[in-house]
This record gives sequence, structure tokens and C-alpha cells, in this order.
Amino acid sequence: MAKVESTNRQTMSSDRKRRNQRGFSLMELMIVMVILGLLASLVGPAMFKRLGTAKQKTAKTQIGMLMTALDAYRLDMGHYPTQQEGLEALVVNPGEDKWDGPYLKKGVPLDPWDSEYIYQNPGEHGEVDISALGADKQEGGEGENADVGSWE
Repeated sequence: MAKVESTNRQTMSSDRKRRNQRGFSLMELMIVMVILGLLASLVGPAMFKRLGTAKQKTAKTQIGMLMTALDAYRLDMGHYPTQQEGLEALVVNPGEDKWDGPYLKKGVPLDPWDSEYIYQNPGEHGEVDISALGADKQEGGEGENADVGSWE
């Protein structure tokens, strides 16, 4: 009889363990999915807004790097690259003896919106200007669409 009681206790104990080890119900999983969806809908737009701001900051940083390279070019050559030579003169010798480049290690980068930077010599705001048109690729704009220039 003691053996039967012991076996019954073990069976009951293992039944409790099985009940405690069951998976989640469909309803519990659906509730978790709804909560995750709500969180994503609240956090997602804020993150995409920051992405636009990050691209603006990246463009400003790259323009600063290009201006530094142009200054090094000017120190060696005595002048900035012409409008026709453009920013490529920082990477490829335009055929001048004093050229001591390349002035950029990895070539001329594209702006964060995959367009070429606009180089102007003579510039409207300084001796030379470098600008990017923003996400809309048109002059003007606000926020992510705002132009970024070396004069800012």
C-alpha cells in the first residue's frame, strides 16, 4: 500500500509539472503581438525622424571634410580646382606639376542621398562652395529636404 501511495504521489507530481510546463495559449500570443505592434507604431516614426536628421549631419560632416581637402589642394597648387576640374581634382591629378594628392583617401563621396555634391568655383558664399540638395534633390526645402552647404 505504501508503494501504491508513493506511485500516486509521483504521478500527481509529474501531472502538476506537465501542467506547469504547457506552452502559451493562442490568446496570450495574440496579446503579446498586439502590444509589440503598438510599441512599434509609437517608436517607429520617431526613429525615422532621427534618420533624416542623421543624414543632414552626415552631409555637413562630409562637406567639412571636402573643404579641408580643398584647402590642402589650394596650399599645394596656389588655387582651388576650377569649375571644370571639380572635386575630382582632389583624387586625380588634373595635369599640374605641383599636385601632391590624392587629397581624399577613398575618392569623392556621394552625399547621403546618393547624389554628387555640387561644387561651385567661384562660389556665391565664399571662394568656393560645396552643397547637397537634401532628400528631395531640389533647391530649398525644410527638414530632411533642406539643402546643406559649406557656408552654413
